[in-house]
Amino acid sequence: MNRLTAWLRPQGAVLNEGGGGPWGGRPGGNDGGGDGDGGGPRNPWSQPSGPGRPRGNRPGPAALDELLRRGRERLGNGGGRPDLGGRPIWLYAIALLLLVWIVFTSFHRIGPQERGVVLRLGSYAGTMSPGIGMSFPAPIDQVLKEDVEAIRTIDIGSPTAESENLMLTGDQNIVDLAYSVRWNISDPSLFLFQLKEPEETIREVGESAMRAVIGTVSLNDAIGPGRTAIETQVAQRMQELLNAYGAGVRIQGVAIKQADPPQAVTESFKKVSAAQQQAISYLNGARAYAQQITARAQGEATSFDKVYEQYKLAPEVTRRRMYYETMEDVLSKVDKTIVEAPGVTPYLPLDRLPKARPAEEAQQ
Repeated sequence: MNRLTAWLRPQGAVLNEGGGGPWGGRPGGNDGGGDGDGGGPRNPWSQPSGPGRPRGNRPGPAALDELLRRGRERLGNGGGRPDLGGRPIWLYAIALLLLVWIVFTSFHRIGPQERGVVLRLGSYAGTMSPGIGMSFPAPIDQVLKEDVEAIRTIDIGSPTAESENLMLTGDQNIVDLAYSVRWNISDPSLFLFQLKEPEETIREVGESAMRAVIGTVSLNDAIGPGRTAIETQVAQRMQELLNAYGAGVRIQGVAIKQADPPQAVTESFKKVSAAQQQAISYLNGARAYAQQITARAQGEATSFDKVYEQYKLAPEVTRRRMYYETMEDVLSKVDKTIVEAPGVTPYLPLDRLPKARPAEEAQQ
């Protein structure tokens, strides 16, 4: 409280100098309200600030200016800029901004799937591994982060009916192919600086490799069971070409999505394919029948060999047995009855007995 009173005392003296309160007194007295010329009230802020100063036509510093000046003197060195230890505060502000700039541009966090390519004055200076890396502050060093684990896909051709990607096969046929190439970055520095347009280069290399491989296979292999071998060969050829270019790319695989004949001959091709399938079915049936006949003939030959072995042991008995078996087999299929013994009654229906006997057995 005493400090506040001590501070207000000189301020009140400034505002009240000349008598009559902060607005001054009248001319020639302590309660006047006019100026020295006796014309109207005096401007309170143009009053001289100290006693004994001339009150003529020469104006002195206003009381408000004096108040502001004294306030500036209390805050600092009279220039309106407070200092810390004899230095202006803006120097500390600049130093703080410089420190923040160095920290945020010199330390870099590289993710587990990323690599950081360091450019020093625009030239390649190194690659940062995952973790916290440090470099010179910008603009001296610049760090470019690249995801090297992400699998990226480029689609070549379209499985829709609007566009075709026609290629010539080894047997002079045309096939419409749509396929995709999966790849990722193996060396980010080569990927960024070796090729101007790496993705477009990968697309063109994929088309070149596919056409080279398709030109060595038949149409049936391209649209049938040979797809897997074609995909493997295309991936290998693409990797060899990209390594020669120094692209910094690893081919993960090639997948054929569509392999069809051109749209103009699709119906005819379907008919040809159906005829080929039918021909293959007939060939398979013929082979199966031939195998059955061959197996039956081999079985009969084996049986005849066994009978022949028995015939050599007892020729007469075997001959008579074969005769009886043959006659039984032949006569069981005819309607005639042969009677050799005399004394048989002629009116018996002997010719119907073989037919009636199976019917009776069926009823029983």
